[in-house]
Amino acid sequence: MKISVITTTFNSASTIEDTLKSVIEQDHADIEYIIIDGLSKDNTLEIVSRYKDRIAKIISEKDKGIYDALNKGIQAASGDVIALLHSDDFYIDKNVLSKVARAFENANTDSVYGDLYYVDKDDTNKIVRKWISGKYKAGMFLNGWMPPHPAFFVRRSVYEKYGLFNLQFRSAADYELMLRFLHKYKISTAYINEYLVKMRTGGQSNASVKNRVKANQEDREAWVVNGLKPRFYTLTFKPLRKIIQFIR
Repeated sequence: MKISVITTTFNSASTIEDTLKSVIEQDHADIEYIIIDGLSKDNTLEIVSRYKDRIAKIISEKDKGIYDALNKGIQAASGDVIALLHSDDFYIDKNVLSKVARAFENANTDSVYGDLYYVDKDDTNKIVRKWISGKYKAGMFLNGWMPPHPAFFVRRSVYEKYGLFNLQFRSAADYELMLRFLHKYKISTAYINEYLVKMRTGGQSNASVKNRVKANQEDREAWVVNGLKPRFYTLTFKPLRKIIQFIR
């Protein structure tokens, strides 16, 4: 099974090497690694070029933001499965993609997801928050559930059938896409009950109360554009689930 891993970068010199190494050191045999850069002005591309013999495609050009860059990567990919690993994130060990491939094969599923650690941006051994997804059941999005996007792996054929990231969203395009795939179109999925990814803290949508309010508005719009209706508490429960993750 060929897995295409897509990493988007923009002035990511301080973190990109961890991301690169975590992909390159995977023990899965068939990986297509794609870097989509938004014309970085620091030495991101210099660092990337050190590993160019292990990277299938490096594209550096102006884009309309991270979701546009991810769409470019998906369109450039040829793998059976698409993995999205941001330049602040890295796989927890070298076995992650092998586990993902086995889960796809064993469950004969459209998608696979697992758990994620949020870690301190400077000390990545310090765990700040645990995102434990749990096994998905139909309707869980109504209760504010969603899986961690960097630990969500999807067959390329699903993107071809149901579409890419919706660029009308600035911060909630990942939520909208997973809502569309899992809740609206009911693609099949399998849960790996393990931590797969470490993500550095500092996400834009949670950087301030103002940003959180904007993100909540986009979450609501994600239901509207898909012709779906959340429950009255759905979009309140979604951020509350993050508080539970801190307690865990």
